[in-house]
Amino acid sequence: MHRYGTPLTAGLFAVSAISGVALFFHWSSRSFHAMHEWLSMLLLAPFVLHVCKNWRPLVAYAQRRTLLIPLVLSVVVAVPFAVMANMGGPRGGRPATQAVSLMTQARLVDLAPVLQSTPEALLLHLQQKGYKASSVEESPSAIGTASAAPANEVLNAMLPAQRGARPAKK
Repeated sequence: MHRYGTPLTAGLFAVSAISGVALFFHWSSRSFHAMHEWLSMLLLAPFVLHVCKNWRPLVAYAQRRTLLIPLVLSVVVAVPFAVMANMGGPRGGRPATQAVSLMTQARLVDLAPVLQSTPEALLLHLQQKGYKASSVEESPSAIGTASAAPANEVLNAMLPAQRGARPAKK
């Protein structure tokens, strides 16, 4: 436990820090997202080993109250991020995520022009893909619920590239 706690903590922290910086600056987010999430979860194991190894110094920090101030500051800095994310305001998520969320609530008849198709063609395509879609008045969210599939998966299936359609020439 003492031999690997600190080296594993340092190594996984470095991976978490690098992937976190890449995500912050939107550098190849697709490459770093899963890595950051999973390896940050894995970082918890060596962190526990590190805490066990350094238990006495941590208790001494706590007794001198030098541990309390950094912990309180960390929570104070984190809370506004959580509050803003849950408010759903302009900073409550990325615009693309908000747009996808809105599109999953729209009816096929309303989505068709945006997706360069007809409502009937979208409905037929979804039915051929095995989704339980019965009307052009349904939304991807409703179709997803009926088909036991995520709404964004249904929406993705309707994109021109997924339908084999070519975008209209300008």
